[in-house]
Amino acid sequence: MKRISVLLLFVIAACSPGGAQDGSKKGPASAAAADALGVTLLEMAPRSVPVSFEAVGRTEGSREVQVRARVSGILERQLYNEGDAVQAGQALFRIERAPFEIELQQARGTLAEALARDELAQQETERLKRLADRRAISQKEADQAASAARQSSATVQVAQARVRQAELNLSYTSVTAPIGGVTGRALQSIGSLVAPNNDSALLTTLTRGDPIWVRFALSEAEFARVRGGEQKAIEVKLELADGSQYPQAGKLNFSASTVDTATGTVQMRAELPNPKLGLLPGQYVRVRVVAGTQQAFVVPQAAVMQNESGRFVWVADSGKATQRPIRAGNWIGNDWVVLDGLKSGDNVIVDNLVRLRPGTPVQSKKAG
Repeated sequence: MKRISVLLLFVIAACSPGGAQDGSKKGPASAAAADALGVTLLEMAPRSVPVSFEAVGRTEGSREVQVRARVSGILERQLYNEGDAVQAGQALFRIERAPFEIELQQARGTLAEALARDELAQQETERLKRLADRRAISQKEADQAASAARQSSATVQVAQARVRQAELNLSYTSVTAPIGGVTGRALQSIGSLVAPNNDSALLTTLTRGDPIWVRFALSEAEFARVRGGEQKAIEVKLELADGSQYPQAGKLNFSASTVDTATGTVQMRAELPNPKLGLLPGQYVRVRVVAGTQQAFVVPQAAVMQNESGRFVWVADSGKATQRPIRAGNWIGNDWVVLDGLKSGDNVIVDNLVRLRPGTPVQSKKAG
C-alpha cells in the first residue's frame, strides 16, 4: 500500500506546473542549435597579389606593308604562293621586261654618242686654246670652244642619268618583298596591265607576325597606375578566344600621349614574341597588364554576390550572417581580389549562400 502511494506522488509531481517548466528550460536552446545553418568560413588575411588590369585588344603585325608596282607594264608571272612566309628581297612578281630593256639600250646609245661628242669638244678646246695663246685666233673663238666643251660635259651627265633611270626601271620589273613576312592574297591577275599611278599598282600585302603587336586601351586611372610602376616589371599576358592562355608574355612598347576625350581611355600597344605564328593579325584577345604587386584580400568567386547596391559577401558576425558591401578588383584564377570592405580577421561565408538571410544563425567550421 505504501509503494502505491509513493508512485502516485511521483506521477502528480510530474504533471504539476513546476515539472513542466523544468522540461521547457531545455527546449529553446536545443531548438536554436538545431536551426543554425552549417557554413564554411574563410578567415581574411591580406596577401600579396598582382596589380593587374584587363582589356580587350586586337592583334596586328609588327610591320605591315603594301607591295606595289613601280613601273607600268603587263604582269607576266607570280613567283610565290599566297599565304607563304617569304624573306626580304625575295621575288614576288615579274613585269614584262622587253620595253625596259629596249629603253636601257637606247639610253646607253645616247650616252655613247654624248661621250664621243664630249671627247671631240675637249680636243677642240685644247687646240683652240693653244692657238689663242699664240694669238693665231681671237680669244672669243677659244672661249666659245671652252663653253661648248662644258655643254658637252653636261650632256654626258644627262645621258648617264638616263641610263641609270633606265637600269632602275628595268630592275623594278622584278617586284621583291621589302620585308620578311607572310604574304597576302594576290590583288592583280597575271596578264593585267599595272601602273604605279592608279589602283592597279597594289599587288599584295606583307605582314610581319614575329613579333606581333596587340593594341588595347586602359582607363585614365588604370593608365596612371601602370605609368607609376617600373616599366621593366610590367608584363602583358593574353587570353585567347577559346579561354586558353598564350604561353609567352610581352612588354609595352607604346602608350598614347593624350586621353581619348570620347572614351576616357589611353591607347596602348604591347609586343609579344610569336615564333610559331600562333597569333594572327586581326585576332581579338583579352589583355591582362600586370604592373607589380599589392596587399589585398582574396575570396573565392562563388562567395561574391551582387544586388541592386553592388557586390557584397556574407560575413559571420557573432554567430549570425551579415551582408558586407565590397569593392572588387580583378580575378586571380578562381578567386576575386577585394580592394575594400573587409578587414583582417573577418570570417567570410563561402558556401550555403542561397539559404542565407540577414541575421540567419550560422554554425561555422573553418575552411580547410
